Amino acid sequence: MTDSKKSDQNPAQKQDVQPGKEHKMNPLPEYSPIQSATGTQLRGKTAVITGGDSGIGRAVAVLFAQEGANVVVSYLEEDRDASETKRVAEEYGVECLLIKGDVGNKEHCGSIIDTTVSKFGGIDIVVNNAAVQFEQEDLTEISQEQLLHTFSVNIFSFFYLTQFALPHLKSGSTIINTTSVTAYKGHDSLMDYATTKGAIVAFTRSLAINLAEKGIRVNAVAPGPVWTPLIPASFSAKKVAEFGSDVPLGRAGHPNEIAPSYLFLATEASRYMTGQVLHPNGGKVVNG
Repeated sequence: MTDSKKSDQNPAQKQDVQPGKEHKMNPLPEYSPIQSATGTQLRGKTAVITGGDSGIGRAVAVLFAQEGANVVVSYLEEDRDASETKRVAEEYGVECLLIKGDVGNKEHCGSIIDTTVSKFGGIDIVVNNAAVQFEQEDLTEISQEQLLHTFSVNIFSFFYLTQFALPHLKSGSTIINTTSVTAYKGHDSLMDYATTKGAIVAFTRSLAINLAEKGIRVNAVAPGPVWTPLIPASFSAKKVAEFGSDVPLGRAGHPNEIAPSYLFLATEASRYMTGQVLHPNGGKVVNG
């Protein structure tokens, strides 16, 4: 590895609670939109984003707000991170509604949609993004409790939220799911996580076919290594320091380098795309 690539790596650090807190990270993930504001691409639309308090979800919420959308940010319990997302998003003159709770709970997903429709009158974009991951070196060490928790958050919530949202979606609406490079290349110590991400790819492709006649497009984004709170909350300090160094670009991406993929899939610029997956992953070729 070159010295320039080494300098891009993050310092060793560890958080003890999932999904992690962004304000405790060093350096802080970059989430401000890269491109200059236009404020027109999503004007008048409403987007629901799970896991929108930090990481990729925060960057997507802020970018959508910059482009004129009202955003609904669903999050588990990270109040400080969620408040910061709301503050920055509303600087663009839109509304950001925060909804706290566990998306692995079906009733809560219904409440997210009901609250959104009551507040904004409808939904145009659904971003299924929330996720958890827990390292286990041995398959036999993955408990039933861990397995059910990982699947509940990472894939069951996608079904739940979309089921409740569908009656409010119309032709031109979009659904964007967050999968992962691990769905394509696997991961030796995140086997249950990678499996859920593979399920998201199949869900995306199947739902896209199912909804095509209604004019509702369904696509996904499969990020590679990205500097989000989930990383120091998942891995040892040593692994955090090395995180992302194995991709061709030699570093982990920042959330604001991933968010433009979501914006593209949410706009008319991608109107001939459904059932597809975008791969902002630092150069890893996955043929997916």
